[in-house]
Amino acid sequence: MAFNIADLIEHAVDLVPDRTALETDGRSETYQELDERANALANKLRELGVAPGETVGLYSRNTIESVESMVAIFKARAVMVNVNFRYVEAELEHIFTNSDMKVLFFERRYAEKVANVLPKAPKLTKAIVIEDGSDVEVTFDAIAFEDAIAGSSRTRDIEERSGDDLYMLYTGGTTGLPKGVVWRQEDVWRVLGGGIDWYTGTPLADEWVLAKQGAEAGQLVRFPIPPFIHGGSQWAVFQALFAGGKAIIYPEFSGHGTWEIVERHGVNVIFITGDAMGRPMIDALLEKEYDVSTVFSVASSAALFSPSVKDQFLEKMPNLILVDAIGSSETGFGGLGTASKGETHTGGPRVKIDSSTVVLREDGSIIEPGSPDVGMLARSGHIPLRYYNDPEKSAKTFKEINGVRYSIPGDFARVEEDGTVTMLGRGSVSINSGGEKIYPEEVEAALKMHDDVFDTVVVGVPDERWGSRVAAVIATRDGLKPPLAEINEVARKDIAGYKCPRSVWFVDEIKRSPAGKPDYRWGKEITEARPADEELN
Repeated sequence: MAFNIADLIEHAVDLVPDRTALETDGRSETYQELDERANALANKLRELGVAPGETVGLYSRNTIESVESMVAIFKARAVMVNVNFRYVEAELEHIFTNSDMKVLFFERRYAEKVANVLPKAPKLTKAIVIEDGSDVEVTFDAIAFEDAIAGSSRTRDIEERSGDDLYMLYTGGTTGLPKGVVWRQEDVWRVLGGGIDWYTGTPLADEWVLAKQGAEAGQLVRFPIPPFIHGGSQWAVFQALFAGGKAIIYPEFSGHGTWEIVERHGVNVIFITGDAMGRPMIDALLEKEYDVSTVFSVASSAALFSPSVKDQFLEKMPNLILVDAIGSSETGFGGLGTASKGETHTGGPRVKIDSSTVVLREDGSIIEPGSPDVGMLARSGHIPLRYYNDPEKSAKTFKEINGVRYSIPGDFARVEEDGTVTMLGRGSVSINSGGEKIYPEEVEAALKMHDDVFDTVVVGVPDERWGSRVAAVIATRDGLKPPLAEINEVARKDIAGYKCPRSVWFVDEIKRSPAGKPDYRWGKEITEARPADEELN
């Protein structure tokens, strides 16, 4: 059996060809139409010389054309490279060259940056331009997206595929240059695409199961909001397509805009990345009434979804299923939790891990429930093969311990007495204050319990006595500047006093990645650029 992304989508096409697969404002596309247009693009890639296993870039916001491009790349047995549309030219040069990119799909609005970087990426010889309504001049040879489709066969002309075909996701994480995480397609489908039942942990034995279940059931309408540069958002779309569902596709995000889209399309499931999207959404819902009767679930992953925001959602939508999932580009799905109003707050996300995920001490031993020890989250079984072109980092992340191969990307966690796991954040940004390790995500969640704190990033700053002390960069509601002691008084209900910030910098807005992850380097720059607005002794 071929547990392959393109095959799994084609199974849904064959069972429900006339269903709507993709929908946006004023435009929709059936499964048959998606299949034929993606076939044409896949055949064009082969005509351009792209062989199985070679890399093709996608430099685009969330559009129907970007989904067609993704499906086409997989159909051609090529490897997709997700290009962050916020990258500056130096970062683009890195990803174009590091990935050995051969062909690039790009939106016209990014043509100037592409033109400046192309001479530095000699392997990148062909480009396909997606029209986006902008009038930026393309000064280099590029094939028009619609011409690529019109001039190619719309039949499935590609040879048999395999679960060993590759999927790659470039991730910048919280620090450092982006790294390409290389997976076998069957492995990543198992952990992100529904190939293992989320709740029972049972692997699916038949590649047709998802398509058949979807064909027999009513159509689920999913709205993945984060940019497709984020793996979780890609897989939210793939999950919809594997099961004959409908994916709602829009390129821009706003709080009020989200609920307008929900009303317009009758959305059932919304996918977000934590507070960066959740807070503007709940603020909009509290400001204005919208018809949210079709929504039964909001699912978050990859960024902090704080308890205070969850409580607001459940207060406004009491029947909502609120899901907080953990995972990373290096592990895929690691566990999930469902929120109940008024539950105990433990700082970071608290989830039930799956059977392939454990928390390890430095010596490689597994931490048992109720232990006071903090360790590293580790996943075995279906995990990536390596980082692309980086054997040194591969060896640090993908390790064999006691005969078991693990992926250990650096996320600290604590195992609670009931076996659930509280996520504490990435070790690379932890703060060592007087020998105590303090994890920013845990502190950020506690600070957001204060009504005036809209968003925050927590970093370490130098301290003569303790080495480092905790500092907070905070964006408040309505430009308020509550006393730090008052903020900490609220935070101490959830975290120990030594974890509370001793310095605060107020800003208009917290800088985050397009996927909603905090930019800790930016936070450090803020603390270094000017004195704190308030310091506590």
